[in-house]
Amino acid sequence: MSYKDNTYISGEGIYYKGVFRDVKRSPVVLQPVYEAFTNALESIKIRQRDEQFDGEIEIRIYQTQTTDQTTLFSKLQVSDNGIGFNDDEFKRFSTYKDFTKGFKNLGSGRIQYAHYFDSTKFTSNYLESDSFKKREFLLSKKDDFLNNDSIIFHKYNRESEDSFFRTTVTFEGLLDDNVMVYHSLSDIELKAKLLKRYIQYFCLNKNSLPKIIIKQFLFNDLESTSTISESDLPSIDDTKEVVVEYSKISDDGKQLVSSDKKEVFTLNSYKLNKSFLNHNELKLTSKDEIVENFDINLEVLAKEDSIDNHHFLFLVSSKYLDEIDTDERGSFNIPNYDEFINGANLFYQDEEIILDLLENQINAGIWELYPQIEEVQKQHHQDLESLKEMFLLSDDLAGELKISINDSSKKILEKFYIAEAKKKAELDSHLKASIDNLDKLDTTSEDYDEELGQQIDELVKSIPQQNKIELTHYIARRKLVLELFTRILGKKLLVQQGDVRNKDEALLHNLMFKQGSEDTNSSDLWIINEDFIHFNGVSESKISDVRLNGKNIIRKDLSDAEQGFITSLGENRLGKKPDILLFPQEQKCVILEFKNPDVSVAKHLTQINNYATLLRNFSIPELQLTTFYGYLIGEKIAPNDVRAHDADFKNAHNFDYLFRPSKTVAGIYSNEGKDGSLYTEVIKYSTLLKRAKIRNKIFVDKLNLGDYNTDVESDLPF
Repeated sequence: MSYKDNTYISGEGIYYKGVFRDVKRSPVVLQPVYEAFTNALESIKIRQRDEQFDGEIEIRIYQTQTTDQTTLFSKLQVSDNGIGFNDDEFKRFSTYKDFTKGFKNLGSGRIQYAHYFDSTKFTSNYLESDSFKKREFLLSKKDDFLNNDSIIFHKYNRESEDSFFRTTVTFEGLLDDNVMVYHSLSDIELKAKLLKRYIQYFCLNKNSLPKIIIKQFLFNDLESTSTISESDLPSIDDTKEVVVEYSKISDDGKQLVSSDKKEVFTLNSYKLNKSFLNHNELKLTSKDEIVENFDINLEVLAKEDSIDNHHFLFLVSSKYLDEIDTDERGSFNIPNYDEFINGANLFYQDEEIILDLLENQINAGIWELYPQIEEVQKQHHQDLESLKEMFLLSDDLAGELKISINDSSKKILEKFYIAEAKKKAELDSHLKASIDNLDKLDTTSEDYDEELGQQIDELVKSIPQQNKIELTHYIARRKLVLELFTRILGKKLLVQQGDVRNKDEALLHNLMFKQGSEDTNSSDLWIINEDFIHFNGVSESKISDVRLNGKNIIRKDLSDAEQGFITSLGENRLGKKPDILLFPQEQKCVILEFKNPDVSVAKHLTQINNYATLLRNFSIPELQLTTFYGYLIGEKIAPNDVRAHDADFKNAHNFDYLFRPSKTVAGIYSNEGKDGSLYTEVIKYSTLLKRAKIRNKIFVDKLNLGDYNTDVESDLPF
């Protein structure tokens, strides 16, 4: 058949405007390049059926550059020395949905050319009856093409001056300038993308692979060249055939059952160094090309898992996948369980391969290939158990959730909390129903007591469960704080490593009550005493600047004698900063002083006394501070050393701290010289931590949330 020059080629019975509406632009932006590359491979294969020659594919990327060094796409060419567009091949190409070429071609690749480029030019030198001819034609969806119900314009077919095979596809006029991949595409990047997409084809055809050259041009000057050769290709690490049965709906329409029909899938695995493959992947293939826009879940390995410093690429191929491929390349119509049993698609057959079963069988095959996966799975299980233990997550709830091996800790927590929120909403609805039902009760009814009892039972069931959810988060937060406390004492934080300045005291101070803060309710002072979070207070503030209920607590009417005492001996006594001051009601003040764990506490026994004296004498009269409670907290505490410095301290038997029942606080200037009193404790951080863990464990046990380790000392270096 001959084709006239300068003629639009229209497809019989094809309305191309409708075709472009139905066949969408591929989300894989390099799909036109892949289509042209695949056609080049196939063209070489066809020619090699009749003669022996070395195949060659050359890709040229042409770009320009703006004044700010930004590269812009100009054109891209794919050339090969395959069979070329003789009359038979051109007829197949110009006939939409021609299936006769072999290789399971669907004839839709040319649609992607037109979706992405204003013009695609084909120039082909081919052999016809012992002489070479040259054919040129254009492909586009411009108005002048579509108005002639065509996408192909045949320019000429004539005798060629060149006696060699050469077909060149040239893409020009990028239709969407926002497709940045083409503007920045380099020969190196395209090589990597081709290696990834065609790795299965390349490896299976390693011994007959054509020479593949990629050249990058800037303003028509050659900038860089890359090649793909046998040395770039990994070997298939292992292969397994996986048999998957078709499924059909049972006679009662309630479940799926297996049919006698089966398909065989080939699973090829590639064990690749992590530097080459960033993460594990499982992909389906069509015609030995990786399908990018259809997902199948890798469930036995997380994306980041590695074995012997390697990641894995698992590629699945089969005659079945080649045959069900669609016009959009890789848009397989494989239903999952719910889609098939609910009849979501009218075009499903009575028997179908179900995606859920395919995934299960493929993942089981992967597990059989690599027994080492079991150790990786154990580690994931341990990580999940640690997460559940850390955040006090319910085992019952975990059993209801579908947790993927690829779920991050954040994703797992989200799933738990969403499930908890749904459970809480359900409980709230039960509570509301019970309350609403109170309106229906009649105290004069004979059944009143029984009906009231039923409503009470419903409330009794709902309230504990509702409260448990809220309390679990509260206790889990405290548990994390205690874990951080343990790590600070054990000097395990990164900020505590190396030659950095010792920050242990500041870390512990900020853990319990952030320096500079006045919000005790958001503090973690409960570690010391549960009551402390309910008191007003300040953290790390000069005595002269301390405010309570909006008022400065230091008197403004200080006498000359008082001013003289405050600054005597070159000091500024009201400029001192107690670590924490708390103000309960009833003329009381709590003074907390933290010491670095490496510092001997006995040398600082008078510090709290001094603060109490300043507050007793210079605070405003309405506070009437007469009773003080001091807590001197450190780690280097030897009872006899403390008593050697101040014999009034006593050992608290069985509670691992020392206390001084009372110390006079001198009333020198205030309230007619009346003295105050100070009760003081000297206590270790590790003792506070152990006490707090025991208190938290009581809540954990009440919530039935499993084991909770309270062994602090084993984690500490003291």
